[in-house]
Amino acid sequence: MTLPADQSIALAEGVEAEFMYRYLSSASPSVKSRLGIAAVRIGGGVALSARNDVTGYWSKALGLGLTEPIGHDLIGRVLDFYRAQDTAGAVIQIAPSALPQGWDRIVAQHNILPGTRLSKLACRIQDFRPDQSRLRVGPVGSATADEWASVALRGFGMPEDGLADMLAASVGDPDFRPFAVWDGDEMIAAANLFVHGKVGSLNTAATLPEHRNRGAQSALLAARADEAARAGCIQLVAEAETPAQGAVNPSLNNMLRCGLRPLYIRQNWNWRRATDPNPASRSATGHR
Repeated sequence: MTLPADQSIALAEGVEAEFMYRYLSSASPSVKSRLGIAAVRIGGGVALSARNDVTGYWSKALGLGLTEPIGHDLIGRVLDFYRAQDTAGAVIQIAPSALPQGWDRIVAQHNILPGTRLSKLACRIQDFRPDQSRLRVGPVGSATADEWASVALRGFGMPEDGLADMLAASVGDPDFRPFAVWDGDEMIAAANLFVHGKVGSLNTAATLPEHRNRGAQSALLAARADEAARAGCIQLVAEAETPAQGAVNPSLNNMLRCGLRPLYIRQNWNWRRATDPNPASRSATGHR
């Protein structure tokens, strides 16, 4: 069964918001304190803050507009959350179909600027046609959770401090189905399948730089699709950065070759907290 476009969009946005929320909220109290983690559900989506994350990746709001129309009020509430957390900046991610009339005025009022673009993809599970690979691939359990988290972060070029513990904690969640690829005894690539109802989200896929172009991603795509089918999923969704004109994204091309099809391109919107040069004034507003 092919889902209507609006339902596919809602599922794609909803499952991404949920697995991101669960990544941050499942962190231990000590990791939450170290990274300055806070997460709230708002506007049908989520707002996530990791104040001390040097990459800035984990502070984002997504899934907005699914149950509550987007307007000045909702965006204001999202940004109030980040100000209350003393977060330096955040990325706001909204499906293009959820953007309201007057969005240009909203972003101008809140000093929000366009950033990178992300391609959302989806397909029926029976339409997924993975490439074959001879690499050894398999599920990850608690015994190798730390190594899996380390490989994923190193593959993305992110620091491990704090973040590795956060990712490893997700392995205990039954809706997270992490997989890895090994070259002999060495884990060289990592990825996750998040099962949310009848939807399987293919996410968190990364290969160590020295082992790329050997088919690790193809192996991980195939293994996770098989697991999604066993879990009863009827649809797969994924996301990848949209390359600039004239450039290519091998990860995106691999997904397209396996049968995932473009659903829409989502613009990232970057917000930065205004720097107040007057410490007394900033203290009076309740910010550190």
